[in-house]
Amino acid sequence: MRVVGVAEFGGPERLQVFEIPTPEPGPGQVCIRVHAAAVNPTDTMFRAGAQAPAIRRAGPPFIPGMDAAGVIDAVGPDNDDRLSIGDRVVAMVLPTSSLGGAYAERIVVPAACAVHAPVGVDLAAASTLIMNAMTARLSLDALALDPGDTIAVTGAAGTYGAYVVELAIADGLRVIADAAPKDEALVHSLGATEIVPRGDDVAAAIRAIAPDGVAGLADGSIQNALVVPAIADGGGMAVVRGWDGEPGRGITVHRILVSRSAKETAMMQRLVQQVEDGILALRVAEVIPAQDAAEAHRRLEAGGIRGRLVLDFS
Repeated sequence: MRVVGVAEFGGPERLQVFEIPTPEPGPGQVCIRVHAAAVNPTDTMFRAGAQAPAIRRAGPPFIPGMDAAGVIDAVGPDNDDRLSIGDRVVAMVLPTSSLGGAYAERIVVPAACAVHAPVGVDLAAASTLIMNAMTARLSLDALALDPGDTIAVTGAAGTYGAYVVELAIADGLRVIADAAPKDEALVHSLGATEIVPRGDDVAAAIRAIAPDGVAGLADGSIQNALVVPAIADGGGMAVVRGWDGEPGRGITVHRILVSRSAKETAMMQRLVQQVEDGILALRVAEVIPAQDAAEAHRRLEAGGIRGRLVLDFS
């Protein structure tokens, strides 16, 4: 079968197409015929070698990708009857595992990592949901704010930030979101009513709206120390790149690692339901042939992409 991966870590040019044997599902696993794999920043980091020490695959190709959507085409033994051959599914994939990542025509994952895709949504769009929306959900759960509390979201026009905004509003929180001028309409469409300019002085802009500081902040733009002044004493900050700073003032830094929740089936099912209920919007920037993954990585790293680039394996 065809996969896209790297024999050596490095720049986007290292990505290439490989032919490897088709995997077979073992006990408690399913095989998915992948139709679409979303391209996420974590994929570019994997390709560059950031996770090399954690990879359990015996040798190359090393296959990126955490988000897949497709159709079940085999079910291993010792599975319950939740998933069946022919089901449309989305899955959280762990590229550091011995099984490899989502950039493949077929993938084998633990059955707990896959759930039925949202009804009425094409598989390209469905592939953009699980990893980012779960990261957003985990961020809000870690911050543990009460309805009526105020949360600030940086990088609100990005995929993670957008999901935080939508889920926070569904949780009854007041949202202050940042946006560049060209993204204000998009961030408004997510439901945010209080928007501040994106940039290095975003903390001061947030404080202008919330003088006592916000109870929680989800840092989608990875500004780390720059946004700490926006947070109230004793508040919380969710980070997605493992910042090790010391914010002081009793502020708790919550380091969100979504891979630890890859088998949280009920959480994934809830997110799918929220798509079907119109709470979460799926945004595809462009669908790109899988063999052009290197170009997709170049474009993502160049910045400015709104929505997710998706690799087509159908």
